Amino acid sequence: EVQLVESGGGLVQAGGSLRLSCAASGFTFDDYVIGWFRQAPGKERAGVSCISSSDGSTYYEDSVKGRFTVSSDNAKNTVYLQMNSLKPEDTAVYYCAAGRYPSSSRDDYEYWGQGTQVTVSS
Repeated sequence: EVQLVESGGGLVQAGGSLRLSCAASGFTFDDYVIGWFRQAPGKERAGVSCISSSDGSTYYEDSVKGRFTVSSDNAKNTVYLQMNSLKPEDTAVYYCAAGRYPSSSRDDYEYWGQGTQVTVSS
C-alpha cells in the first residue's frame, strides 16, 4: 500500500522554525519526485517545493526561497522541509506528494499524504 505521512507541524511565532517530515512507503522512492504543497483557508492548494530523490535536484516557489530547504534521506525514504523565518502568511495545511517529474502542478502527482497543520502567529 502506498503511503505518505507528514509530521512536524505545529504552532510557532513569526520568525520561528519548523521541520516537516514526509515518510514514504509502498513504492520505489528513488523513482519519484517528492513535492510539498500547502493550502490556506479559502485558497487553492499550491506548490511550495520539490526534490528529485534520484539526483537531489530541488525547486522552490518564490515566496519561500532563502527560507525553506527541502532535503531527502533516501535510506529512510523520508523527505524533509526545513522552514525558517516563518511568516504568518505561511500558515496552511502542508502536504507532501509523489510524482514522476518535478512540477508545481497538483495534477502531476499520483500519491498524497494527509497533511499537517502549520500555524504561524504574529
